[in-house]
Amino acid sequence: MDLDGTSGLSPYLKFGMISARQVAWAAIEAAAGARDELSRTSIETWLTELIWHDFYSVILDYYPENLKAAFRKELNRIQWSEDTASLAAWKEGRTGYPVVDAGMRQLNSMGWMHNRARMITASFLVKDLLIDWQEGQRYFMQQLIDGDPASNNGGWQWMAGTGTDAAPYFRIFNPVLQGQKFDPQGAYVRRWVTELKPVPDEYIYAPWTMPSDLQRRVGCVIGRHYPRPIVMHATARQRALDAYRRARL
Repeated sequence: MDLDGTSGLSPYLKFGMISARQVAWAAIEAAAGARDELSRTSIETWLTELIWHDFYSVILDYYPENLKAAFRKELNRIQWSEDTASLAAWKEGRTGYPVVDAGMRQLNSMGWMHNRARMITASFLVKDLLIDWQEGQRYFMQQLIDGDPASNNGGWQWMAGTGTDAAPYFRIFNPVLQGQKFDPQGAYVRRWVTELKPVPDEYIYAPWTMPSDLQRRVGCVIGRHYPRPIVMHATARQRALDAYRRARL
C-alpha cells in the first residue's frame, strides 16, 4: 500500500472514459511482449482484477436484489451489531488500528484507496465490529470517486462471505499482520495517521503495546494522541465466527 503500484484507471472505467475492452486488449498485448516472467505474471494478475469488474456487473444485472440483501440467503440471518459509535469511529479513521485508520483517512481525503486497504477496512467493519456490510457499502459509495455499484457490492459481499464466490466466512483479516505485510516500514500509515509518525517501526501497527515511558518520550500517548483499539481483534474474531455459525445453522 505504500507503493504507487496501481493503474489508477478505476475512475475512468467507472465514468466510461475508457472501456474495459480497450484496457483488456492493452494488457493482453503487454503480456505478449513482457520482458520476463515476473512482468507477465504482474500483467495477468491485473487482467484478473479487470475480469472481476465485469463479473460483478453481470452478477448485479442478473441479481439486482444483491444491492440490499446477501446473495447467500442464509447469511441474511446474521445478527449484526448496531453500535453506532463504532461505526462512526470506523468512518472517521479512529479505530485504534493504524492500517484501518490510514485506509479510512485516505478514503475521506482522496475519495480513493488501494484495493488492499479496501479489503482490510471492509474486513474490520464486518468481522471485527460485526456491523452489517451494507453500512460499509453505502459509505464507500458516498466517498469513492470510482464508486461503481456492481464492483462495490461485489467487493463487500466477497469480504463479508455473503456473495458469489465469496471469501469463506471464517477468513478474517488480522489488521496488525495485514499492515506488517503490505506496508512493512509503516510509510502508508505515517502518511495518513500523522500522529503516529514518531512511533518506532516495531510498534507502528500495535502502538498500544509501546511501553508507557516510550509513548511519552516520542510524544504519542495512546488514549490521548491516538485512540486505544475499540475492540481487541482476538475477541472480536471469535464473536464474528459465532455469529456466522449461528446464521448458518
